[in-house]
Amino acid sequence: MITPPAAAIDLNADLGEGFGRWTLTDDEALLSVVTSANVACGFHAGDPSIMRRVCELAAERGVRIGAQVSYRDLAGFGRRSMDVPAGELADEVAYQIGALEVFARAAGSRVSYVKPHGALYNRTVHDADQAGAVVAGVRLAAGSGATGGLPVLGLPGSLLLAAAEAAGLAPVPEAFADRAYTPAGTLVPRGEPGSVLHDPDAVVARAVRMAAEGAVTAADGSQVRVAARSLCLHGDARGRPGSPGGSARRWARPGPGGGVRVRTLVVGGEALLIELDSAAEVAALHAELLRRRDAGELGPVRDLVPAARTVLLDGVRDPAALGARIARWEVPPLTETEGPLVSIPVRYDGPDLEEVAERWG
Repeated sequence: MITPPAAAIDLNADLGEGFGRWTLTDDEALLSVVTSANVACGFHAGDPSIMRRVCELAAERGVRIGAQVSYRDLAGFGRRSMDVPAGELADEVAYQIGALEVFARAAGSRVSYVKPHGALYNRTVHDADQAGAVVAGVRLAAGSGATGGLPVLGLPGSLLLAAAEAAGLAPVPEAFADRAYTPAGTLVPRGEPGSVLHDPDAVVARAVRMAAEGAVTAADGSQVRVAARSLCLHGDARGRPGSPGGSARRWARPGPGGGVRVRTLVVGGEALLIELDSAAEVAALHAELLRRRDAGELGPVRDLVPAARTVLLDGVRDPAALGARIARWEVPPLTETEGPLVSIPVRYDGPDLEEVAERWG
């Protein structure tokens, strides 16, 4: 197995944010990157057909399905703060979870967690009444006599997570790789300049630091601690990792045993560059790629080209999806044997070109 670094973290994104013929998020591209999908449940975006389609895609790719619940605010995309009575809000939260559960089950999956959206998310950071109503809705959706309910994603230190824990629900603190932070550890309001980051390299650098160091640089330059178990990427952010409009996409994926095993760079529409930490890891992954290709498990790949710290796969039909699959593999180490060092002269423009090409794929 390739030795992973110590950091591992879940990636979530808001999906299904459309209505009828209108769409905002590129769900297929994001589902090739994330491990958890926050699916809009019809109150801020999403309709029954969109919810069903996203659940099917998520189930096919092994991505967890989460209910992204909102105030009833289609016109304002759920970003307008509202004063909803606690009992009514609890009913609406349970309603949204139940609707999504129907489509998740039909796809062979289940709703795995709940996350508020937009204004409701921000309100539950400091409003005990609204936070308690969301938790009550999660408990209501669990059914009569249930002793628990679904995990709840929220901002670290929020009243929402405190209420969830007090009610016996699992609190899941999250951080935002593409949002600016205040020195207090809250999100800079979207109406302020610089509240959303659009540079993919900057977003990835922040995400890696959040996962590895548990820290982020706030808007004023101060350092803020972030104790997150999940990182959120906003599906409506321009230039996000996973955006099909970019020439390249870079992201790090946690493997099933924990940690980040490989780093992938999607180049153009048909090439995938996989970065590793050592030549031994390159050799191990290259051997596994050859084995799976010969077994028909890899899919169409025109060329496999190993180098000192990378493996290039060219002629790939869906490089983002393949990169996500490879990142979840358990790669066995190559067996080392002792013997004499043999030097083999190679001329890449000579008569041995065909032999070299056959040896390295």
